[in-house]
Amino acid sequence: MMSQLVICNATETDANELTTISFAAKRHWNYPEHYYELWKNELTITSEYIQNNKVFKAIYSNTSVGYYSLVKNDKDFYAGDVLVKQGFYLEHIFILPMYHKRGIGREMIGHMKQYVLNMSINSVLVFADPYSRGFYDKTGAVFLYDSKSSIPGRMIPVYQYVIENYTESQ
Repeated sequence: MMSQLVICNATETDANELTTISFAAKRHWNYPEHYYELWKNELTITSEYIQNNKVFKAIYSNTSVGYYSLVKNDKDFYAGDVLVKQGFYLEHIFILPMYHKRGIGREMIGHMKQYVLNMSINSVLVFADPYSRGFYDKTGAVFLYDSKSSIPGRMIPVYQYVIENYTESQ
């Protein structure tokens, strides 16, 4: 199957399709309905978001089945009560639920690692969904700490990918 998977740059015209993937993937975990209203802005991908960040989509058999995005924060800031530290973030990685457990997530993480290596980026941080801990553990991310989330009283894990083969001379 993975020989049929293509990971390429998303374009501004992909915004609605990527938003649909975001919500479908998040709904897989059956969170309370009011969470989705709180997450609406986070899960909605706009053409401006695609313009301003690095967004890649995964295509299998001519169907967009997932995507991921990388964001650079130039300085520490607070998003509500959540401290977002300076650095590069894997802000989104979503796969349509019907395509889970097929290796697409691992392929996207491998793609992301190669991309950031080529860009001389030595680490990528992730605010992870609590249900995705196993995925991040299996793909080589290191758990750092639990952070407050956009949902009051809820904590989420923060992970880091340390990019191997990175050297200052690259």
